[in-house]
Amino acid sequence: MFVFVIFTSMKNYSVDQLKEIYKSRRNKFSSYLEENNICAVIFIDSEEHRDASISYLTGHANDAVLAVFSDGYSILVPWDEILAKKNAFADKIIPYTRYKNDALNAVKSIINIGYTHGTNSKIELPPYLTYLQYLKFIDSLSSFNCSCKDDSAHKFVTDLRMIKDEYEIECTKEAARIGDLIINKIEKEIKKGTIKTEADAALLIEKECRLHGCDRTGFDTLAAGPDRSFAIHAFPNYTTAAWPDKGLSILDFGVVYKGYTSDTTLTVAKGKLNEEQEKLLSLVQKAYDSCLKLYTKEHTINEAAKKADSIFAAGKRKMPHTLGHSIGLEIHEYPRVSLKTDSSLYFKPGMILTLEPGLYDEKLGGCRLENDVLITEDGNEVISNSRIIRI
Repeated sequence: MFVFVIFTSMKNYSVDQLKEIYKSRRNKFSSYLEENNICAVIFIDSEEHRDASISYLTGHANDAVLAVFSDGYSILVPWDEILAKKNAFADKIIPYTRYKNDALNAVKSIINIGYTHGTNSKIELPPYLTYLQYLKFIDSLSSFNCSCKDDSAHKFVTDLRMIKDEYEIECTKEAARIGDLIINKIEKEIKKGTIKTEADAALLIEKECRLHGCDRTGFDTLAAGPDRSFAIHAFPNYTTAAWPDKGLSILDFGVVYKGYTSDTTLTVAKGKLNEEQEKLLSLVQKAYDSCLKLYTKEHTINEAAKKADSIFAAGKRKMPHTLGHSIGLEIHEYPRVSLKTDSSLYFKPGMILTLEPGLYDEKLGGCRLENDVLITEDGNEVISNSRIIRI
């Protein structure tokens, strides 16, 4: 049973309020650095490797180098200086062109600029550097004690991002609200007969999300009619094939609002289904309803994954993907709702995760039901309203 909730548009945040939000995040981070005797941490976002932690700590969208020191002082080196000055929050902004658009040159310089804000010479470099890159960095920063490891300050930021603050929750709810408006429009257009193909559905999402003030779609929309819905992620993402057509069709999409994405999947069941197709729908709905009850702070994350597996196993089916994942600045964030997730990790208030049980059969087609769930102090809140639509 679905509970439909309508959200109003999120409140406006002033520049001063946003400045304090990003400063608060950096202060939490710098406290960790001070406790662990780390002078500075380097983040690099580029086409080679995207690092959403820069956006989390400064609000800058992409393509930049960031240094954060143990006293909270921050230096941002953006590729797009104009954009950064309009949108980013950092103590100092230096254009990347000053360092010939070279991350190594930028890091070497900004560490020396900001070193007076550190208490020692320990610097943590991004764990996603290649070994060759790491050697070049430590050679250029020979007077500092550089390290590059998985269990690092970068992991601490990942853990911070796991629990959303008020601003992040509001942005994600707004993305989900806009996504719901799009789902409702799609259902109406299907019934009117104006959506006839996978491309019609996908392109409507692209247009509508922009009309509602979104940044973009969260990922390439996946629209698959009955002949392709057996695929977990259909390839190509969408075609000119009929959608929805008789049988089971899937539509998986997300929209991004102020950097934060939603992620929903609906299944359209058109016409009279056979007994086995009805069983697929029933199993997916049962798994969804049962597992939603476990998305609370009283339960470990892999309890929900085990529950879904047991329901599908009883129906002699196996789900080929995880039950869900966290969302935020990236479409797939830590943690995943999986049997492989650390058995000691509980759902925590402030987490926003997908719940997306799905089953797929080459002959019957596929069914997936996905919504975004906010973990609260007293349970959970389903912030999106995707569903199985019968036509």
